[in-house]
Amino acid sequence: MPPMEQCLDEPLRNILAIMQQRIVEQTTYFGVPALKSPLDYWVYQEIITEMRPDMIVEIGNHQGGSTLALAHLCDALGTGQVIGVDITHEHVPDIVRQHPRIQLIQGDACACFNDVSQLCPANARVLVIEDSSHTYANTLNVLRTYSQLVKVNDYFIVEDGICHHGVEAGPNPGPLEAVETFVGERADFEIDRQRESFVITWNPKGYLRRVAR
Repeated sequence: MPPMEQCLDEPLRNILAIMQQRIVEQTTYFGVPALKSPLDYWVYQEIITEMRPDMIVEIGNHQGGSTLALAHLCDALGTGQVIGVDITHEHVPDIVRQHPRIQLIQGDACACFNDVSQLCPANARVLVIEDSSHTYANTLNVLRTYSQLVKVNDYFIVEDGICHHGVEAGPNPGPLEAVETFVGERADFEIDRQRESFVITWNPKGYLRRVAR
């Protein structure tokens, strides 16, 4: 990639493609692949600092870099647990598995919902992050299933709405379309586009805030 001063007139779509390659192929956290935009992760820490969630449910963990990063944020705040849910955790290293704030649940997220909900006390503040298969049907199913854990003024983050809305990758329709369907069904959630304050985000329309019971 050329240095920034040589890219000032590049179309944003070209810059997004370069960033996507970096995120997918090289981005790590404490040496563990994270597959996460650092701009969005900065927004996550802002939300988590404001919310101080008791539980963070991360659906789709890959090798666990972002799971570990979330646990370290909880360490810094002195509160919170992270539940990582994925079809397999075969490639998650010990540095993630052994962190005392992390609990991993293996299986389909919606099929595992009862196991996850039992780990979340009734009065717990819960942040949900959806980053699994990105298909329209699965994302919508996860939204409908896990939204019941989110309290008023708290967040449900749906990742990778950038699929075919900035980066030509992933399912089409995908997460962004699933979000649009979900908020069309539910007056108790709104899209908080102010969380897209860096302009570049991998989660367009993906920061959902619960506004009513």
